[in-house]
Amino acid sequence: MPPLLPPSTIGILGGGQLGRMLALEARRSGYRVAIYTDEPQGCPAGQFADIEINASYDDPAALERFLSQVDVVTAEFENIPDACLQAVEAMKPLRPGRKAIYTTQHREREKLFLRENGIACAEFRIVETLAQLEAAVAELGRPCVIKTAAFGYDGKGQAKVNADTDLTTAWKPFEGHHAVVEQWVPFVCEVSVVGARSVDGRMAVHGVVENQHAHHILDVTIAPARVSPEVVDQAMELWEAVAVGLDYVGTMAVELFVTAEGHVMVNEVAPRPHNSGHYTIDACVTNQFQQQMRAICGLSLGDPTQHTPAVMVNLLGDVWPSEHVHPDWAPVLNHPRAKLHLYGKASARAKRKMGHYTVLGGSIEEALEAVEQVRAEHSSLRG
Repeated sequence: MPPLLPPSTIGILGGGQLGRMLALEARRSGYRVAIYTDEPQGCPAGQFADIEINASYDDPAALERFLSQVDVVTAEFENIPDACLQAVEAMKPLRPGRKAIYTTQHREREKLFLRENGIACAEFRIVETLAQLEAAVAELGRPCVIKTAAFGYDGKGQAKVNADTDLTTAWKPFEGHHAVVEQWVPFVCEVSVVGARSVDGRMAVHGVVENQHAHHILDVTIAPARVSPEVVDQAMELWEAVAVGLDYVGTMAVELFVTAEGHVMVNEVAPRPHNSGHYTIDACVTNQFQQQMRAICGLSLGDPTQHTPAVMVNLLGDVWPSEHVHPDWAPVLNHPRAKLHLYGKASARAKRKMGHYTVLGGSIEEALEAVEQVRAEHSSLRG
């Protein structure tokens, strides 16, 4: 199949901020954009789309109408019903493919994929009953973590098992479902790698970044990460192993743990652009959304080099004074090296990702100081 050139139409499954930022890049390059989402009209991605179809992912007529108007399809989130993915792949190029999305949308399948491919990750067990949980905890030791096998993100569907945790009580929220029990990893920092793989298997990878979380949600990304060259090498190798194993096409993120001994292991895989890659919009030659566009359209990948140290700060609904009243953005907008990105969501809710800002600096230390300056000028921006 020859590369898809403008004004070809890129179809995006999902209507959130990742689809919005991909739509912005695609339209800037002259592509048309069609959004298929189960969100109401005017979703974040739909605000920049040529076509917005609002329907359930299991609506065959609506899906057929969407597919008749697009040349290639990608997904901006992974929790899409498999029947929908199969229907798309039967009619149009789906990039990344159904295999990659189906594997990574489900913790059990993702962990088994990592194990089968010899990719470093925490030791784990799959459990369906309290008895199996008790056996898994006995084998893995305490502390450990119980995670839902499906539809978990930003810390949702997780429970830590400590020395004094009653397993009967801990199991109740997971009863009737598959769960993954993971050995606790005593990590010293969390990092991630975002990169892209093209149709012909070539790869362009952004560097390793350092992530700081608050309440299991990404708070700050520091790019590049303050880690050793050996850690960088391991992280990049793990990203490549995942991309090759999934026969991946598009932008992908791999979140990783770094231990005190300098070992790196995979925590989670995201088959799409990622929150920790937002810094690339302002700090890299080619950002993660441009790479997604290039990869899914069969073009050669751009230069992923980071040209400026950067710190990205998430803006959650918690910093909004009320559901429809915006914070005072002057501290961000008045800073000469800060870049504000808002996602166009209709209302703010606690823990909901509403936007981010990135601060550029001559060094990481300079960028971090600038973030503290912005936060000091408006204490509510701390969340």
